[in-house]
Amino acid sequence: MNRILIVGSGGREHALAKCFHKSPTVEKVFVAPGNAGMRDVATIIPIEAMDFEKLISFSKEENIDLVFVGPEAPLSNGISDAMKQAGIRVFGPSAKAAQLEASKSFAKQLMNQYDIPTAKHVTVFTKDEAMKYLSSHPSPIVIKADGLMAGKGVTVAMDDQTAINAVEDIYREVAYGPLVIEEFLEGEEFSLMAFVNGEKVFPLDVARDYKRAHDNDEGLNTGGMGSFSPVPFIKDEWVKEAMNNIMIPMAKAMVDQGIPFTGMLYGGLMATSNGVKTIEFNVRFGDPEAEVLLARLLTPIDQIVFDVMDGKDVNLSFDPRFALGVVMASKGYPLNFEKGIPIRNLDDLGVDVCHMGTDWDNGWVNKGGRVLFVMDLDETLEKARETVYKEIARIDAPGLFYRSDIGRWKEEHV
Repeated sequence: MNRILIVGSGGREHALAKCFHKSPTVEKVFVAPGNAGMRDVATIIPIEAMDFEKLISFSKEENIDLVFVGPEAPLSNGISDAMKQAGIRVFGPSAKAAQLEASKSFAKQLMNQYDIPTAKHVTVFTKDEAMKYLSSHPSPIVIKADGLMAGKGVTVAMDDQTAINAVEDIYREVAYGPLVIEEFLEGEEFSLMAFVNGEKVFPLDVARDYKRAHDNDEGLNTGGMGSFSPVPFIKDEWVKEAMNNIMIPMAKAMVDQGIPFTGMLYGGLMATSNGVKTIEFNVRFGDPEAEVLLARLLTPIDQIVFDVMDGKDVNLSFDPRFALGVVMASKGYPLNFEKGIPIRNLDDLGVDVCHMGTDWDNGWVNKGGRVLFVMDLDETLEKARETVYKEIARIDAPGLFYRSDIGRWKEEHV
């Protein structure tokens, strides 16, 4: 029986805890630092995700069989390297391999070198360089800050002034640093994640994420405002193309570079009229895609991870039903927002809830930008959608907002 430590504190980690908890071969699940809403499936350990020394000590004291790292920041700062050095089994890439997410320019260089399809792009290093490039490349255009931005470092500029403002914002704090400017891609966007060890790549089902804060894809980019899986309008041939031209080649490229990848490889992809192209790579489960994918995963996740780490082949099995979830976020997110606002009627809902940014203070309150992920599984996407919004309406949360158009694919793709 396995003892699992999940590192992280958001909705993705709550979904992971639920998934490990239901495995017949898992004895106990710990989450560090976790949040109060995870206590239904895990023991919360008050150790911060970046406190590697304490996490290692805890893992040894509790005879942890597997550490599963949720967020990108500890990965890019070397938590997997530290755990391995201490003799602890950890699922997550090394700090060098995590550059694939931590540095947009590193990822683009690799894609160029190994002919992995992506948007045409340029990397600049100063505000003047960026402005000069924009003057000869009008909108729509995409501005990507280099470094970890929790899903919010990308500006899709549909007009020239938005592009200029994005560059000015990035170089307000620093005078010099890499910035990726790339062509605007049009098509069907989808998320494809895979368990990876070296050149072996085992994909999950496809999911769709909604990045913009408000309905009709308006407002600022966020960490994600909702998701669903499976995605009916993403063709099987697009997924095969993505595996053959993007996911497997990137895994092989990392091996060729001497920095083999072990962990979750996330491909943010776009099916364009010129084939499937890469928007971005991440080095962990997407959030909120993890919530819908893990809810559908039937194969015990601990067995998957151990088999992948041991170099074995795995077969992933999924519930054929649709999983759809909506993020309830603090008003003002992704900018400033007020914390500590009460959330009532949360504990008697008829659907699943992942706690993303809640706290318990004689009742539930918000403490993060994204607060709740309300989700349902049903035979059709429309039924799941209808149930989720019906249950959300029962939640008394004056400090929260949400999109009302998650899963409206029939209107978009007829």
